[in-house]
Amino acid sequence: MSAKKLLSTTTHYRPIPKVVLNSLRRVRNCITQPKPPFLPKNSSFLCTDLVKTYFESGLVKEARVLFDEMPQRDVVAWTTMIAGYSSNNCYDESWAVFCEMLRNEKEPNEFTLSSVLKACKGMRSLSHGASVHGWAIKLGLDASMYVENALLDLYATCCSCMDDACMVFRHIHVKNEVSWTTLITGFTHRGDGYSGLKVFRQMLLEGAELNPFSFSIAVRACASIGLRVFGLQLHASVVKLGFHSNLPVMNSILDMYCRCFCLSEASQCFHEMREKDVITWNTLIAGYERSDSTEALLIYSKMESRGFQPNCFTFTSVTAACGNLALTKCGQQIHGVIIRRGLEGSMGLANALIDMYAKCGSIIDSHRIFISMSHRNLLSWTSMIVGFGAHGQGREAIKLFNDMVRSGIRPDQIVFMAVLSACSHSGLVDEGLRYFELMGEYNVTPSHEVYGCVVDLLGRAGRVEESYQLIESMPFRPDESVWGALLGACRAHRLKKLGKLVAQRVLDSRPRLAGTYVTLSNIYAAEGKWVEFARVRKLMRGNG
Repeated sequence: MSAKKLLSTTTHYRPIPKVVLNSLRRVRNCITQPKPPFLPKNSSFLCTDLVKTYFESGLVKEARVLFDEMPQRDVVAWTTMIAGYSSNNCYDESWAVFCEMLRNEKEPNEFTLSSVLKACKGMRSLSHGASVHGWAIKLGLDASMYVENALLDLYATCCSCMDDACMVFRHIHVKNEVSWTTLITGFTHRGDGYSGLKVFRQMLLEGAELNPFSFSIAVRACASIGLRVFGLQLHASVVKLGFHSNLPVMNSILDMYCRCFCLSEASQCFHEMREKDVITWNTLIAGYERSDSTEALLIYSKMESRGFQPNCFTFTSVTAACGNLALTKCGQQIHGVIIRRGLEGSMGLANALIDMYAKCGSIIDSHRIFISMSHRNLLSWTSMIVGFGAHGQGREAIKLFNDMVRSGIRPDQIVFMAVLSACSHSGLVDEGLRYFELMGEYNVTPSHEVYGCVVDLLGRAGRVEESYQLIESMPFRPDESVWGALLGACRAHRLKKLGKLVAQRVLDSRPRLAGTYVTLSNIYAAEGKWVEFARVRKLMRGNG
């Protein structure tokens, strides 16, 4: 077809829809109108963001290099450095950056102070924390919620008592769940579960917002003091508030039942949990290890069959269970698994193996593990001394104690009890008395248990009169264990006159241990005093 024909031909086009026309006009306007200029972020902001990213990735050195290269550093940049070091447990470096910030005359804000207070807590430096508290007051930031909670956490952790923490808590005008939980945690970690629960009760009365962590720490407070009834109430509240799906909370409840020796409730709680992790299994194994070691080993077997990987805490409990049952073969198998998994470098596991082999009668293997340890703590030395003492090797126990002191480790009451017991089982009376006197040089106050060891030491050697004089000179009232040790010595050495006197003192103390009643009744039976024998047996039955 020619061009002329095409032009002369009449063609009817459909009109363009209005929606399409409007879209085209919008596109044309976007193209013709000038775009606003692109304003990049300040380089200081970008560098600060990158520094934060480095810290979150654990690249601490790279974060420091970038910070040092920043031409301008505002309070946000300094705070990011301080918080980054604290979050990576580099507390000394965090404090150094804070000091550097002050030297550069940069005024800290509330987030700076709360971050550096975390570093002071990590360093356990009350003096540094107190100086930051002073800065907070000077800058008028002491009323900030972030600063107040950080100060509360610092004083609850680092002070010798909770008085300063309670003072900070009372001055907080608007307390949030972090404030309450921090104070409960402070009391609980000090072993004062009663005060922790008292704060938790006040938290409920004031209508504070509850969270899973506050319940978790309250349950832990119950566990620390064995308050089963209140623990049951907390469990009911957890279910009512819907926190039973929170794994850490349920692990705390499981631990509470185990520590209160409520193993049937612990088992029921465990089976009702929809989700379980390694901590859940470890908690149940540790609970049964203290009461039913055979069941603990069965639970460990189930744990592995369900595909969970045991860790150091698992093997510590399982090793202890083998020791309790004196299962040498089983203990050796567990030891082999520990080696295959590359966990033999764990100090806690090494300590558990020392104790296990000693209980199984293999003191040579126990000592072999001890001397192979590259680092030893007080528990390592104590476990080995206890092992030597239980095997009648008192001289070796004394030598080990002296080596421990020379290595720079300060003995505590438990290790003194271990060496006294070793001396008692080996007949080393004078040596034992010397170590008893040595306790004063280390500011260790003898407890009832320590006096019981010394009474037993003297009693086994036939120095029963000295034992009685020692009891009379005690700075506190003797308990059943002390009188029981002396009573056993009187019976062993057939000291009838002193035995009668001690027997009366034992009865006056209203003993609760069945062994004390048995010893007392045997003394009367040996003398043919069947009326007294029957009376003691009746008392024993009355006490269940």
